[in-house]
Formats: sequence, C-alpha cells, structure tokens
Amino acid sequence: MTLMAGISPGAAEWLERAKMMRREQLSKLSQLGELVHGISQLVHMLQCERGASNVWLCSQGKLYAPECKASRALVDENLAALYGILETQSPIPGSAVCERIGGALLSLDMLPALRDGVIQQTVTAPQAMEHYSRMLRHLLSIVPQLNDSIDDPQIAGRFVALYSLMQGKELAGQERALGAIGFTQGFFDDVTRQRLVDRIDGQQACFEIFLSHSHAEVQATFALNCQPDRETEQLRRVACTRQPAADNGHTALAWFALQTARLEHLSALEEMLIADLMTAVDERIYRNDEYVPPADEQDDPLIQYPEKPLLTLVRQQAREIEQLSRQLASLRDTLEERKVIDKAKSVLMTHQNMSEEQAWTALRKMAMDKNQRMVDIARALLMVKNLWQVIPKE
Repeated sequence: MTLMAGISPGAAEWLERAKMMRREQLSKLSQLGELVHGISQLVHMLQCERGASNVWLCSQGKLYAPECKASRALVDENLAALYGILETQSPIPGSAVCERIGGALLSLDMLPALRDGVIQQTVTAPQAMEHYSRMLRHLLSIVPQLNDSIDDPQIAGRFVALYSLMQGKELAGQERALGAIGFTQGFFDDVTRQRLVDRIDGQQACFEIFLSHSHAEVQATFALNCQPDRETEQLRRVACTRQPAADNGHTALAWFALQTARLEHLSALEEMLIADLMTAVDERIYRNDEYVPPADEQDDPLIQYPEKPLLTLVRQQAREIEQLSRQLASLRDTLEERKVIDKAKSVLMTHQNMSEEQAWTALRKMAMDKNQRMVDIARALLMVKNLWQVIPKE
C-alpha cells in the first residue's frame, strides 16, 4: 500500500533551496571550464618552450633556434589568453583558488628574465629547466582547488582523472627535457639519470590513477596513442643504463621528436577529458531534478539492486567518495612537497653557492644518511638556518 501526500511548504522550500544550490555550484564549475582549458593550453606551450630551450642551451645555440622562437610566441599568445579569461572570471570562488592563481602569475612574472638568460646563455639547461618547472607547478596547482565545492562523486571522479593526467603529462614533459640535456651533451651524470628514472616512475603512477577513473573509450585512446613506443623505450634504456654515442645531436633530436609526438597525443586526450567534464557538468545543471514523492515501488531506487541490502550500498558509495578524496589529497600533498623541496634547494643554491644538481644531491644524501624523507629534511632546513653550515658541497 502506498500513501499519497502533498509536499508541505517547508519541505518544498528546502527542496528548492537544495536544487538552487546544486545548480549554482555546478554553474560556477561550468564557468571555470574555460579557465581549466586556458591553463591546459598554457602549460602545454610552456612545456614546449622548456624542452626546446634545453636543446638550445646544451648545443650552445646550434640547435632548435627556430623552435625556441616559435614556442615563446605561442606561450605569449596563450598567456595573454589566460589573462583575458581571468578578467571575465571575477569573482573567482574561494580564497585558496585566488591564492593559487596569484602564485602562478607571480612565478610567470619571471619569464622575461628567464628568457634573457636562455638567449644570452647565462643560465645552464638544468637551471632553466628548474625555473620553467616551477612555473608549471604553480599553474597546475590551480586545477585541484576548483573542485573543492563539488560533492558529486561522478564529477569528482572526472576531476581526479583530469588532474592525474595533467600531472603525468608534466612528468612526461620533464622526462623529455631531461633526456634532451643528456642526449645533446652526449652524457648522463648520476643525478640526471636518477631524476629521469623518478619522472618515468612518477608518470606511471599518475597514469594508473587516471585510467582507474576513465571510461573504456578514453582508456583505449590512451593505450593506442599515449604509451611510449619501442624506439622511445630503447632510448630510455640508453639514458638509464649507459652513455649515448656522440652524433652531433642526432639522437637528441630523435628523442625530442618522439617525446613531442607523445606529448601532443596526451594534450589532445587532456582536451577530450576537459570537454567530457564540462559536458557532464552541463548535463547535471540542466537535468530535470524536480522532486517527485515515490508513488509505488518502481520509484524506489533500491529496486535496481534486489540482491544488495541498503547498508551495503551506502557503505560502497561512502568508500568510493572517500577513495576519491584520498587520491585528490595525495596529489595535492605531492605538489606541496615538491614546492618545499624546491625552496630548500633554492636556500642551498643561494647560501652555499651550489648548483641545482649539487643542492638536490645534498638533500638526497642527508635524507639517506638520516633515513628520512627528502621533504622532511627540506622542511628542517627551511626552519633551522644553522644547518646551512653543516651541509657539505658535492
């Protein structure tokens, strides 16, 4: 027997309020889709400029001059587009998002000086790479903050997939840049080799998270176009296990071309995910959410799951939401830890007159000697200035 009843004024008010709040949240997210797209495009062009600049510097200006000039022009174009997007996005929801945007724009203010150093060859390729990577980290840190107000598991899952792909792509871009240094110089030192291995392992972890939250079509596209091919794997083995042959930059150009083709495919897939996310958001906004009291058993959502008790379904959904939250928090923590390590390296480079490679090696050695994580050593270094006097130069 089903009881029929109208909706009281109080219940109707709260149901309408819930619907309006949900649509308002999703509408804000929909508007931010243009910002995500703008960040994605600028990041991709900055990754191109970083890689081309490494080849230019390591070849003493003999290789990739036209590519450097073209990539700078494209970065400038996309940076101007991002500024235009930000002007139309006011007000941005949330102080944390505004802080991330401010930090990213502040780091990008250093771009003209960095370019002058590259053109004049007054910075080394590792130094230039570090500066470019810092700008990219600031830009990428904006994206996970945009999802803070959304509690829809499907939307949250798409955000986790997108951010994991963007992080994996950035690590692939760093792999391209590091390989360009070694192959152009004809030599991989132990620090560069270890950093290369770390980037390969890191991107694999990011891509695994991305694939776990992607549908079959996206997974198939990734498997077909975005995995390293046989020639790339061969060059990886050369870089990680032995020294490349001196060939006037031929292998470096081959490496760069292979990695660039892969990054272009990853960029196209990233655009597909952004479009898919925004489509899902729009569908949620315009979906008919009128509340209808259940009239018979067919209105019971649990009728689809006759074999599953209610408590089991609730627990399953809670676990899925908790897993998404943990993964997003883990990605944020990793980003923050990299920033701490970068600051500690900067301290060593300034006060101990170390190069970027020496600073990284010093932190890594201290972490190994004390059996602690590198980020913990970096935090201690930033807090206790007298540690500067006891860190040996490599």
